[in-house]
Amino acid sequence: MTPVELSRTVLHAVRRAVDAGELSVAVPTRAVVSPPGPGGCGDYATSIALQLARPAGQPPLKVAEVLRPHLLGVDGITDVVLTGPGFLNISLDRAASGAGLVGEILRRGDRYGYVNGYVHAPDQPGGRVVRLHCPHDLRAVVVGEVAARMLRSQGALVRVTAEGVEPVWTSVLGVTVDAVGRAPAELTVNVRPVPVPVPASAELTVNVRPVPVPAPSSAALLALGRDAGRWALLHPAAHDRPRVGDQHLVQRESNPLFRVRYAHARARAASRNAADLGFTAEPGPLADVEPDLLAALADHPRVLAAAADHRAPDRLARHLVGVADLALPFLPTVLPRGGEKPSAAHRARLALAEAVGAVLAGGLALLGIDAPDHL
Repeated sequence: MTPVELSRTVLHAVRRAVDAGELSVAVPTRAVVSPPGPGGCGDYATSIALQLARPAGQPPLKVAEVLRPHLLGVDGITDVVLTGPGFLNISLDRAASGAGLVGEILRRGDRYGYVNGYVHAPDQPGGRVVRLHCPHDLRAVVVGEVAARMLRSQGALVRVTAEGVEPVWTSVLGVTVDAVGRAPAELTVNVRPVPVPVPASAELTVNVRPVPVPAPSSAALLALGRDAGRWALLHPAAHDRPRVGDQHLVQRESNPLFRVRYAHARARAASRNAADLGFTAEPGPLADVEPDLLAALADHPRVLAAAADHRAPDRLARHLVGVADLALPFLPTVLPRGGEKPSAAHRARLALAEAVGAVLAGGLALLGIDAPDHL
């Protein structure tokens, strides 16, 4: 069961409780599930009971007690534990949930984590244009462009404007904006970056101002080329000054960008080598696989949504590094060794490797960085 499927399952549990007369509330449109916080347990937790407590006229813990049996009866859920004021901590059948997660990623490909269509909820940026306005600064324009990609992946309507764009930024880093001009006098929000409440106006203008690259360092950064140059600007948080040295070009494990791209290339190589051996990927039970790798893949949609909400490409970049670091020890175990014949276990591991490749490729594409099949 994927996080998206679990979110739907939680909403279905609310619907069943309402239909049974156990709760008198409007069923919400969204239920947030995330890894448990301090004091929690299981695979995922949801605060839906706290969200419904006031409209239901009941304490959150009582609402959680009502919802618990409706979740326990669902295939793929092995336990539901109540903690704190009313958090529902959900444990999943790891074999079934792992196969379901991998299958979902393979079905969505490099668009795993994207929202289908545009979002029109009144408190979301979708349905109105979000204007990301950048000063005449290289890093701001790159961050704004990538933030726009992430917002679009979450169903927002976005355009990027800048007070100036140098031709060399486009020729070297591939930077593009929708328009060049001065910021409007009524500029409403300064992002460095934090979530932005969306007013009811037709367009929300957000000023993108990360810590800039010092002018003397711009030439050194451009000399890194498109992929390393973008990574140097996007991997640090907006309040941190980027490093522009050639450490971003080093083909060693000390370079996070290399690890991400190398993990992607290894995943693609596993598919090619499996084809040579005459077998293909098929999601299935995953024995002896590090659960943290599955958790990181399952967390990708949440990370992408949070990175878009905060206009923070660094969150996505760091997540990709985390996925790569968890995947690299696993990838050498995908193919049969010695005289082994390809088995269902090998096909399941190959499917997981292809899911890793899809997540890394999709994330790098949002950052505007190439994901090579060979490295």
